[in-house]
Formats: sequence, structure tokens, C-alpha cells
Amino acid sequence: MGHLKDGLSGISFRGSILTAIGSRHSTIALYSDASSIHSHRVRLVLADKGIQSEICTVVPGEASAELLELNSQGTLPTLQDRELALYDARVIIEYLDERYPHPPLMPIDPVSRARTRLALYRIEADWYTLRPDSGFQSDPAQAARQLSESLTAASDVFAAMPYFFSEDYSILDVTLAPLLWRLPSYGIVLPSAAAPVLQYARRMFARPAFQASLSDVEREMEHS
Repeated sequence: MGHLKDGLSGISFRGSILTAIGSRHSTIALYSDASSIHSHRVRLVLADKGIQSEICTVVPGEASAELLELNSQGTLPTLQDRELALYDARVIIEYLDERYPHPPLMPIDPVSRARTRLALYRIEADWYTLRPDSGFQSDPAQAARQLSESLTAASDVFAAMPYFFSEDYSILDVTLAPLLWRLPSYGIVLPSAAAPVLQYARRMFARPAFQASLSDVEREMEHS
């Protein structure tokens, strides 16, 4: 990921049986895949901001009529906030950050915001697509090796600041922490040369909001 260096509480799980949601939900409802990295990102934002919400766990491919009424494609995550229904993790996260601005996940000034968006693009384009389960890789083992090598090569970026590419917690950390949590499930053990990445990961995992964001499935993922 060499381009990056240059460009750069209130949650309750309900299980898999869903009830009609419509306008009867007085709080935000998130239809979530318990193992999906994209659903995890949204759950983490909800926890970070302490947004009262209802997590409706859905088995992929088994979308209920209620979910399909909100999102005809049945994709996850899907969020409902009263009469508004949104899907796509990025869209949902940006909405939540604007709707609930504290703590902010984006810098205030336009230049820093643009740099953060560029870094986010690189994370998703360079690292998320290398996930063995991303659907973009024909050789999962090779993808895992490339992901490990790319993360290791970016160790100095992880070491430079308290958070990724920033002095403050941001949408970049929201995106990276769920990825790093899944590395062992991808068969990835980072080498000693990636010590700054591992140290960063431990800091992110220790945050109460991160722990609150984990589904039961994610808690069972082995990690160091």
C-alpha cells in the first residue's frame, strides 16, 4: 500500500428472527450480518457514538420481508432511521457521522477531510480488496500473503501517530480495526517487522466501543 504514504452503548442484539419494523421503531435499527466486516464497521460507529440502536442479525441470503421492504436488494448492512432507509456501509457511516456529530469521525477543515477521504479510498482499494473473502480474489492464499506484506510495508504509517494517519480517532480507524481483527481468520500472522501494526491493533481492540461492537460470531474469531 505504498500509495497511502504519498496521499496520505445503547446497542442491543436481537438474533436472526426479525419483526416488522416500519415506523414502529423509535430508535435506529441496523440489519446486520454477524460476520461481515462492513456490518461491523457500522456497528462500531454506533458504539463509538453511543447511539441507541437495535441490531437485527440477518443470515446472508435469508432476507426477511421487512428487510426487503426497506432494501429490495436485501444487502447488508441496511439501516433504518424512522422513515429513512440506507444501505452501503460508507453511506451509512457518513450519515451517522453527520446526524450524530460527536465524537466526529472526520476532520473539520476541508483539506484534512479530503486527505482522510483519500486515505479511506486507499484502504478500501488496496487492503479491503485483498481480503480472502472479498470476492475479488481467485487465489485466497495469495491474497492473504499480499495483504500481510502490504500491511507490514505500511508499518511506519501505523507508528507515526496515535491513530491511523491522524492525531485523533477517525473513520480510518473505524475501517481498519475490523479488518485487523479478522487477520487470524484469514490465516494471517503478521511478522515482527509489523510490530507497529500489531501495537495499533491492540490499542483499537482494547477500546470499550470496539468490544461493544463485536457480534458473538466475531468474538469467536481467533486473534492475538
